[in-house]
Amino acid sequence: MIDHHGRFCWYELLTTDVAAASAFYGNVIGWDAQDASTAGLAYNLFTKATAPVGGLMDLPQEARRMGATPRWIGYVDVDDVDAVADRIKRLGGAVYVPPTDSNIGRVSIVADPQTATLALVTGLKVGGHAPWKPAEPGEAGRVGWHELLAADWKKAFAFYGGIFGWQGTEAEAGATDIYQLFATGGRTIGGIFTKRPLEPVPFWLYYFNVDDVDAAMDRVKRGGGRVFEGPFAVPGESWIVRCVDPQGATFALQGTRSEDSIKAAPAAEYGWSTEWGGISSRGRVLFDKTGGKARKSKPRSQV
Repeated sequence: MIDHHGRFCWYELLTTDVAAASAFYGNVIGWDAQDASTAGLAYNLFTKATAPVGGLMDLPQEARRMGATPRWIGYVDVDDVDAVADRIKRLGGAVYVPPTDSNIGRVSIVADPQTATLALVTGLKVGGHAPWKPAEPGEAGRVGWHELLAADWKKAFAFYGGIFGWQGTEAEAGATDIYQLFATGGRTIGGIFTKRPLEPVPFWLYYFNVDDVDAAMDRVKRGGGRVFEGPFAVPGESWIVRCVDPQGATFALQGTRSEDSIKAAPAAEYGWSTEWGGISSRGRVLFDKTGGKARKSKPRSQV
């Protein structure tokens, strides 16, 4: 049996307009949608070539009353949801949804001590089957990178290493900070860095692989979303952009660009306003040049 403990295995979009979000991501990333509702829960799947790649559901009214806004949330596979959720709470994190048996397995929604939200799952099953498998590096339509914008990268890295067993790989020094890559199961899957002051809340950002970044950016804009930062070049002849969907959920794209596209529109950086927290709706995206942060490095292999 392969040990998946500590690996991101599922991604879920909580939104205020399921139909519009389904159409938007279907057009931008090339996903199909499939109804997977149960008697007690309306639930949809994003699929790529018939394989489930993520979930889609309405943002619960209770969460909205508490101020929650549309967002992507990543699920980490753990051996024992109850034990891990308890440990997170004891180490200063929060448990927003206690361990619960759900339509996709036993789950819990938690936050790290710096308030970044993510989810835990044991026994992931979608439609009665366990769909998890490692994605091939760069596989279109799958998540290719996981990025934590932390309040303090050193403390965050130590916390997640203790909880999930993540190991540090490369760490690159920028002008004022460090971008720490982390790995699990022998693969580098993401990076952690200290967020800019412009980003008032820590959060996880997920990068979806696309074949052509410029074409995908155009689809984002035509679909009512926004590209608020990028494109940035990263090692490995890849480019990244950070975006917001029409309902306000933050996501990112990574892929290649043609030489003609690069010549016509070179790298650009756009920053968040000081009132916009990425996963809140307190402000708006400003399209001024502000010198944002690019990802410093890209690993040889990804999930």
